[in-house]
Amino acid sequence: MFNYLVQRLLIMIPTLVVISFLVFVIIQLPPGDFLSNQLAELQSQGDSAATERIQFLRAEYGLDRSFLEQYVIWLGVWPGPDGFAGMLQGDMGHSFEFDLPVTAVVGDRIWLTVIVSFTTIIFTWLVSFPIGIYSATHQYSWGDHSLTFLGFLGLATPNFLLALVLLYLANVWFGTEIGGLMDDQYLDQGWSFGKFVSILEHLWVPVVVIGTSGTAGMIRRLRANLLDELQKQYVATGRAKGLGRFRLLMKYPLRMSLNPFIADIGNLLPQVISGAAIVSVVLSLPTTGPMLLQALESQDQFLAGSFLMGLALLTVIGMFLSDVALAFLDPRIRLGASGSR
Repeated sequence: MFNYLVQRLLIMIPTLVVISFLVFVIIQLPPGDFLSNQLAELQSQGDSAATERIQFLRAEYGLDRSFLEQYVIWLGVWPGPDGFAGMLQGDMGHSFEFDLPVTAVVGDRIWLTVIVSFTTIIFTWLVSFPIGIYSATHQYSWGDHSLTFLGFLGLATPNFLLALVLLYLANVWFGTEIGGLMDDQYLDQGWSFGKFVSILEHLWVPVVVIGTSGTAGMIRRLRANLLDELQKQYVATGRAKGLGRFRLLMKYPLRMSLNPFIADIGNLLPQVISGAAIVSVVLSLPTTGPMLLQALESQDQFLAGSFLMGLALLTVIGMFLSDVALAFLDPRIRLGASGSR
């Protein structure tokens, strides 16, 4: 098991290096950059000093150097201009659009995104697991057919359409302000009990909207996996030994059915940060999803690159955690290598 963990950790390093290079290539592919666009805009307004300011910013952040030099400086393995240490030393660079360090731009958006995403994950699991287990253990019953219909309805409903409907209902029924994640009076204030209550008041709309499609998909997957496990020989053996129905279900078939969901941890962690960008735009949520879209549109390369690398890091960490969890959950995975030898 120790060798397995070390091997997984060592694979993470070259994986992140390759991803960082691809991310840097992608954000450099579009012609021009934020400073070039800014220069063209200022020159069109008759600003004669624009060229000097733009050239100063290029030199300050090493954007006047070659592609490979820019990459190693951005990564932090090569000394760059004064005041820019690189990602490996915790310096994410400067956001030209916001004229602030990247860490300052992200700010509270990270925490608000984490709150929305973790609440959505909990909502999805609390709803989908009981329904999926019921559908699998009551196959082709009226309840199974009804829940299957609701699941397909949830998969077919566009999230942005459901968001608009729930925004209207929340405003008409509960008087909740349309859009946003809190009342306007708390936007520029620090954390307080009133702000927390306001977030809870607005939170249920994005949680239901984002969680609906995920809940429907998880119900179908859990039902299919559990039905497959219930048909296997070890279940019949457990029944022959006199194990109770509930105990047998929880100890063996359900445990084996969880493997795909444990493997999804690698996708859950980046989703916690990125969130549902389209739904966030529709609901005017101050999360990181719309910020990433804005950074990509404006070619704010330090903000977009740092954000994408953060998602990549969370994905790699999530895959490592899912591999470890699967090895502990399923002995067949843990003993697979030694069994093959």
